[in-house]
Amino acid sequence: MTRSTPDREAAFRRLPAMDEALRDARAAPLFTRAPRTLVAELLAAEIALWREEVKAGRLDGPGLDDRVAQGELFARVGARLERELGRGVIRAVNASGVVLNTGLGRAPVHAEAAEAMRVAAENYCVLEVDRWSGERNQRDDYLSDLLRRLTGAEAAIGVNNNAGAVLLVFNTFAQGGRALVSRGELVEIGGSFRVPSVMERAGVELVEVGTTNRTRIADYAAAIDARTGLVIKVHTSNFRVVGFTEEASAAEIAALGREKGVTTAFDLGSGLLELAGARPLAPLLGGEPLLSDAIESGVDVVTFSGDKLLGAPQAGLLVGKHAAIAKLRKNPLYRALRLDKVALAGLEKTLELMLAGRGGELPTRAMLAATADELRPRAEALAKSLGALPGLACAIASEGSQPGSGSAPGVLLPTWVVRATHAKLSAGALAARLRAATPPVFAR
Repeated sequence: MTRSTPDREAAFRRLPAMDEALRDARAAPLFTRAPRTLVAELLAAEIALWREEVKAGRLDGPGLDDRVAQGELFARVGARLERELGRGVIRAVNASGVVLNTGLGRAPVHAEAAEAMRVAAENYCVLEVDRWSGERNQRDDYLSDLLRRLTGAEAAIGVNNNAGAVLLVFNTFAQGGRALVSRGELVEIGGSFRVPSVMERAGVELVEVGTTNRTRIADYAAAIDARTGLVIKVHTSNFRVVGFTEEASAAEIAALGREKGVTTAFDLGSGLLELAGARPLAPLLGGEPLLSDAIESGVDVVTFSGDKLLGAPQAGLLVGKHAAIAKLRKNPLYRALRLDKVALAGLEKTLELMLAGRGGELPTRAMLAATADELRPRAEALAKSLGALPGLACAIASEGSQPGSGSAPGVLLPTWVVRATHAKLSAGALAARLRAATPPVFAR
């Protein structure tokens, strides 16, 4: 406990009072930038920080008087205000070398998808009603048809994210029972999202089968009993197990499920599709499983994300057999996890573009498929432009970019980068300046 002294007590009494700070003429410019309540909140926070400095003995009375005289309180609150007003979901420049950067919002959508989302947000729209009959319907009926046509699956539905899709699968087919998962597929995919935790929340008993590096179909078969409701395969997404390994294929798991009368699922994660009119991505993404292969394996349900390799808004998409999808749709959780009209509009437009043979126009696919030869002239032009700025020296270099968001771990896509050095600023300081720009730039 810090013992008070007369000098410290005097310093406490010299701390700025809130009412006086709010009346000070130097506070007036702050009120033109933000509501009075926000300015007052930030003033209180800064004064509280000074109080802690006095308490710890790092700030005495004369030092405090100097800060007040120099207007440091209002300068600091102005800086706090700038940071506060720059928060939120704002446009940014992704120069991080990670195409699907989770921190920067993953997949940017096509301009036509963005326009469809804007129209849906600003207006009433045909959401849960049939425009021809006037009767109520399901909001994702059209999305389901688009997914079915695009993937070849028997049926499909969508929810608000893939974690929700996985939760829905566990809860629908194994609540109060058991679900089998390979030990090597009990993943954590970021943000502390762990498959075992989702199973627990879904009311499912986890049964681990096999070992971390080797799980055979016989391991699943031996673990199935009367309480087993689901066998699920999970794509490990952001890591690979190499060396002395073995895993049961989705086709083997599907066949076992049919034999034993147990539902089977495949959490695919990223959802890689090869599209007509677009450059193939599979050869570039080193072993990333194809959605078409997962469906053709015969599992009852396949889940994947909308905002990763699909290049659409955030969603969890579920495709598979009629009976399984119908059961998922009837679960009350489906209503709780449903897509909002804005995301739905963007998804529909994205899938329409794919079906029209325009999938190659989607920004994510275009970035992933771009060759180093195509990117070099752009890097040269950027280096020339930036090099004209005072104190900045730029040169291009051959590098690699990551697909990101758990897609194709270990894969580096050949690219060209601009290496910038400043005459006075360190790399960290230059990166901080870039992030403070409008729009903020996030560099490697």
